[in-house]
Amino acid sequence: MVLPEEVFRHAVQVLRMKSGAFLTLFDGQGLEYQAQLEQVDKRQATVTLQQQINIDNESPLDILLMQGISRGERMDYAIQKAVELGVKRIMPVITERCNVQLSGDRAEKRLNHWQGVVVSACEQSGRSFLPELLPITTLDTALAEVNDDCKLVLDPEAVQGFSSVKKASQIALLIGPEGGLSDAEVQRAIDGGFTGISLGPRILRTETASAAALAMVQAGWGDIG
Repeated sequence: MVLPEEVFRHAVQVLRMKSGAFLTLFDGQGLEYQAQLEQVDKRQATVTLQQQINIDNESPLDILLMQGISRGERMDYAIQKAVELGVKRIMPVITERCNVQLSGDRAEKRLNHWQGVVVSACEQSGRSFLPELLPITTLDTALAEVNDDCKLVLDPEAVQGFSSVKKASQIALLIGPEGGLSDAEVQRAIDGGFTGISLGPRILRTETASAAALAMVQAGWGDIG
C-alpha cells in the first residue's frame, strides 16, 4: 500500500527511514500492523503489511470532553492531552466567552487541524482507536443533545469535588474556554442535569483544567494508577 501523505512525510522526510526499514501502522479502529518500507521515492513510499497486532490499551470509560473553544495552542493542547488520557469523544463547544470566530470554511479548516492533532496524539500515546471529533456546536445545542449517565461541569464556585460524584462508566465533562463559562451558562448546564464540581482552591487555565479533570476521572474510575 502507498503511505498516506502525512505518514510518508514523518517516516521518510523527518525520520529518514529507508527501504527495508520496519514501522508500525494503525487503522484507527483498534488494530496495528507491522509494515516494511519497500519503494521510497521523493514524494511517496509503499509498504508491505506483515503482521497484525492486537492492542488493548483503551480506557474502560466512555468519556465525552465538551471543550469550550480556545485560541490556537490552548485548544490543541486540550485536545492532545484528552486523547492521551483516553477520551472516546471530543466536542468543540461555542460559548459566550469564546474569543474565536468560527464558521463556514474557517470552521472546517479548524476541524481538519484538530483531527490532525487527534491522529498525532494517538501515534504518540500508542492508541490504535481514533477518538471521535464531533462537529462544532453551540452550548445550548450540546446541552440538549448530551445524555451520558454522568454529566459534570467544571465550576470554580461549586462546593463539591470529584470525590463526591457517584461512580459511572459513561461521563460527559463540560469545560469552559479561557474566560471560563459564565454564571448563566453554568446554571443552564445544571438545569440540564449536569453536576457542578470544583477541582480545588486554585483557578486553572482551561487546558490545565481539562487535563487535570480527565486524569482525576481516569484515576478514580478508569485505568490510571
